[in-house]
Amino acid sequence: MLKTLKKLWGSETGSALIIAAAAFPMIVGSADLATDTIQWSLWKRQLQRAADSAAIAGVYTRVKNDDVAAVEAAVKSDIELNQHTGIDLLNDPVIALLTDDGDMLNRVQVGLEVQRSLPFSSMFMASAPVIRANAIAATVPGSDEYCVITLEPSASKTGITIGGNSNISMNCGMISNSPSTNSALSNGNSSRVTASVIAAVGAVQASSSWNVAKYDPYTTAAEDPYAAVNPTASEMAGCAANPPAATASTTVPAGAAALCYSSINVGSNLTLDLGSNKTIYVTGKNANTAGDVVLHGRLNCINCTIVLTNKDMAAGAKIGTFDMQASSALSISAPTGTTDKYRGIAVFQDRRATDANGSGSPNKFNGGGSQVVEGAIYFPSQSVTYNGNGTATAVCTRFVTRRIIFSGNSAATNYFEKSSNCPGFGPPDDGGGFRVRLVA
Repeated sequence: MLKTLKKLWGSETGSALIIAAAAFPMIVGSADLATDTIQWSLWKRQLQRAADSAAIAGVYTRVKNDDVAAVEAAVKSDIELNQHTGIDLLNDPVIALLTDDGDMLNRVQVGLEVQRSLPFSSMFMASAPVIRANAIAATVPGSDEYCVITLEPSASKTGITIGGNSNISMNCGMISNSPSTNSALSNGNSSRVTASVIAAVGAVQASSSWNVAKYDPYTTAAEDPYAAVNPTASEMAGCAANPPAATASTTVPAGAAALCYSSINVGSNLTLDLGSNKTIYVTGKNANTAGDVVLHGRLNCINCTIVLTNKDMAAGAKIGTFDMQASSALSISAPTGTTDKYRGIAVFQDRRATDANGSGSPNKFNGGGSQVVEGAIYFPSQSVTYNGNGTATAVCTRFVTRRIIFSGNSAATNYFEKSSNCPGFGPPDDGGGFRVRLVA
């Protein structure tokens, strides 16, 4: 044996073997250290994804319920689903509801830690390294602009329905607040929709009818842009106890800033011109009856808002509906003054209106090609059916309704223009709503 070692020591081949043997532990050690490092990196990535997901879940919950307990419950539930390191957390997750920072609102911070020894590194380390992940999510301003906002909160109802032979074109988008799997649905084989975006809190059903730049399902709900607008008893103080009904033969007082009627009913082939610069209150004759607007002919008003309400301020007071029959015409433009209470709203329905629970659409806009509504059609508590048969010019119409059903004639296009081309009309802050994003 000694003789053999002496031969190896004196030869080049033997030297190489000795050097290789001496280096072998370092090679094996480097490989083991690389393996441990890769495992730490994998755990770090998995932990960061869990923190990111939990922070986003926390923001979604905070938007709906700014309550610490609710947010913490949502964060912990998400961690249970998405923490895939296979290691128990070292400590309870750090969950913080941070204050707003500029455009970043509803901020939620989540911090996670795990620790586990690995075979090779544990021989040289007194304790395993602590792997940490931190994430902050928030709502940030969106970039989309909506011509249609539906406020339906129930998962059992569809917010936007495109049916019949409707042909809709807009250089803005639609958003539905319903968390339903059919939140935005096209069920008409002949219908066509061109829009910048179709967004929904729930799902958008795929359809060949959609011709859109992008889809944005499972997004955050759009806020009601007119939530703070409510008719008051004081603004209707001048209304008679039993206001008259308005018909085509009604004489409209010149210069009156406010008009009060129990109902508006314009017969076939007749015209009611309400003038300009007015708020028209359609209010019930008493606590049990609310006025309706029924059109068979033509109704005109410039810089006006038709307000479906009731002088009785009780919560259960009945609120009228808007029923525009086929072949009738509506030409109305909303007020645009910055001090106008109903700025940008052409037709306003009091939010005390009773919903039909999705079984019908009590409000109908069935006008022909001469129908022009410049401003918002605002029905926050009831469904609206829009069966317009199109117009050749851009229409600055906005829809803020509980639910909406589009139908109509496929040979004509209902075109709706974005707000930059319609200054003063429609929701004042409809520039994209907000999105939930990771910000740190």
